[in-house]
Amino acid sequence: MTTRIATIAMGGTIAMTPDATGGVVPTLTADDLVAAVPGLADLDLKITTRTLWALPSGSITFAHLAELVAAIRAEIADGAGGVVVTQGTDTIEETVFFLDLTVPGPEPVVVTGAMRHPSLAGPDGPANLLAAIQVAASPAARGLGGLVVFSDEVHAARLVRKTHTASTGAFVSPGFGPLGLVVEGVPRLLTTPGARPHVPIGPALDRVRVGVVPMALGDDGELLRRVGDGFDGLVLAGVGAGHVPDRVVPVVADVAARIPVVLASRAGAGAMLTHTYSYPGSEQDLIGRGLIPSGFLDPYKARVLLHLLLAGGADRTEIASTFERFG
Repeated sequence: MTTRIATIAMGGTIAMTPDATGGVVPTLTADDLVAAVPGLADLDLKITTRTLWALPSGSITFAHLAELVAAIRAEIADGAGGVVVTQGTDTIEETVFFLDLTVPGPEPVVVTGAMRHPSLAGPDGPANLLAAIQVAASPAARGLGGLVVFSDEVHAARLVRKTHTASTGAFVSPGFGPLGLVVEGVPRLLTTPGARPHVPIGPALDRVRVGVVPMALGDDGELLRRVGDGFDGLVLAGVGAGHVPDRVVPVVADVAARIPVVLASRAGAGAMLTHTYSYPGSEQDLIGRGLIPSGFLDPYKARVLLHLLLAGGADRTEIASTFERFG
């Protein structure tokens, strides 16, 4: 039986064309994107298409992602052997992690896009879409959860980050590297991302508010003070391995006494430390004051997970135990 791969389009640079101003806006449908890919007809696959939205990725909301999950589950229930999602690159790393947490089952869910829109010389969208479809159809990708495929590299949802504003090689997995490569049209996956928890989409998804507050040299905590009661949870993007200036500690402790606060690092790679430093504002000090270490999750992935957990009504103990699985 021929494998069916469902392609779902949400907009982004891969789908953009020029408007009257000379800038580009998302207009192309999933049919348009698939039609622009050379070599698809040579694959023994059935490709189906669905266009959900034509959005720049900065405008995607958690409500959009919940609808996307429903669409993916429907495609899989209808027999799709894998799903490819196209969207803008700005928030791909958050979308794919949301999908990794909320779409159970072994069928590959691959997210891709483009750094160069179709009107430029050498657009990368068609090659990325072809590679994503090849990965989604590969038995080797089953059970790996959400994946990002870009520039013939396959990245795990929990590790991938966009690290460049314009390069076609913008997506990397700092400290780990890709799970594998697409070589001559064949996915060669050399490692796996490990077990992944499933987090249901709770009833408060649209009501929960989770913020990210960064720390910086000379920070006095004023931004954190102004958070007030406007958030249900926070991610603190600490310096280094999860540290804050000593004068910010009382503010952090006050917030953590009221709402869940996850401690992550702004560094861009590596795991949170938990028992190395003990000075005021160190990771040991902050964890002792109730902050929850994010493990290997960067601040923005940590925000996605915390948002989902709070939307489902998780208490601090459940939140801490879930984050511990990413440590």
